[in-house]
Amino acid sequence: MKLLLIKLHLLLNKTQHFDFLAPLMLRMYLVPVFWMAGSKKVEGFDSIVEWFGNSDWGLGLPFPFIMALLATATEFFGAIALFFGVAVRWFSIPLMITMLVAAGSVHWDNGWQAITDPSAPFANERVIEASNKLAIVKEVLQEHANYDYLTSSGSVVILNNGIEFSMTYFIMLLALLFIGAGRYVSIDYWIALKLYQKPLVSNS
Repeated sequence: MKLLLIKLHLLLNKTQHFDFLAPLMLRMYLVPVFWMAGSKKVEGFDSIVEWFGNSDWGLGLPFPFIMALLATATEFFGAIALFFGVAVRWFSIPLMITMLVAAGSVHWDNGWQAITDPSAPFANERVIEASNKLAIVKEVLQEHANYDYLTSSGSVVILNNGIEFSMTYFIMLLALLFIGAGRYVSIDYWIALKLYQKPLVSNS
């Protein structure tokens, strides 16, 4: 039994030859997330500044222009940095801060879930109430519309807009902060190899 466990452990160790795939996949997953968020902010920057600063229908944040500029630049250039694998550990820090600000200022009051699911362990009163509304929506669609056609591309859901997505992205960025951009398929790796004769990113 002990010998079998040793062989299995040695077999798992061989997967380290492909360990660059994990940070690469994390980066490629996050690239479109931040590119879409950043580019939309660039296109509607004035509206973003108003939303950041207005306390009646917006976030009511202090220094809205500066905050909007920082958020926009972080997401826009962060997406580019993640794609090419350059300064990934450095860019992970402001991106994580952006996710924390988003979770606290935009999504916190909605609870955890991004999509309402009353059976989930973190379902709050808002989610349970939304599930009742969803049942009414489905009933109306089934009675007055072609329900099968409308749901052929996916189920009808109600967006809860909780902190789930922002915290998921935060955790992914935290992993990149520690492991770096990864070997081979990143500019960080080759710069470090050139300057220090050894990579400054994870190779184990």
